[in-house]
Amino acid sequence: MQKIAIRRITKSTKRRVYDLTVPDNHNFFVNDKSNILTHNCDYITPNGQAALRGVMEMYHMSCRFILTCNYPQRVIPALHSRCQGFHISKLDKTEFTARLAHICIEENVELDLETLDSYVAAAYPDLRKCIQLVQQNVVDGALQKPQIGDTNASDWMLTSVELFKSKKFKQAREMIVNQARPEEYDDVYRFMYRNLDLWGDSEIEKDMALIIIRNGLVSSVSCADPEINLSATIVELTGVRNG
Repeated sequence: MQKIAIRRITKSTKRRVYDLTVPDNHNFFVNDKSNILTHNCDYITPNGQAALRGVMEMYHMSCRFILTCNYPQRVIPALHSRCQGFHISKLDKTEFTARLAHICIEENVELDLETLDSYVAAAYPDLRKCIQLVQQNVVDGALQKPQIGDTNASDWMLTSVELFKSKKFKQAREMIVNQARPEEYDDVYRFMYRNLDLWGDSEIEKDMALIIIRNGLVSSVSCADPEINLSATIVELTGVRNG
């Protein structure tokens, strides 16, 4: 995942805190009680996190710092040691699907579980993204099946699920490598891992697919062309499904 560089650090004389600003996003917010929330602090560069450590040391007696992140392994140990950790578990797929179905029922949206499952497969565990995808694809009060061939960049993963289910593996691979941005490749590997049933029905096939995904993810770090590596990984996974 691409790191975001800090653009500037400014000091607020009224509240005696710093505002670390990154492009198009203010990571730090202060309320009336001097609580400071850093949203997605794992996207701050290591040097930026080191600067944050200094700020925390300077104002730890007057401010409460709340750091949120999706990938705690990307937060430097110095920040971990200064915080009490709370892990929020993701919903399992059954609860995730049930929540989406509940929302659709409350909004009087007609749907079938197979169609809803396609949206879950594409967006899980990101519930917010899944709700948005469903909302975008409701027509005349009914949830539509994803349209194969849709070139909307935001729906490429959703479309690829339908292509994989239809055994159109070549089209699915082309869809992913053509529309997924390089910084989204990690999400592609996670998507393939979360949906092992796309690559096989037996436990042996799923285990083989898992190893292929692992190898592809490891190779992507040192590969000169990550797109070729990702494309080759999908070809190998297709071989498991067709084997």
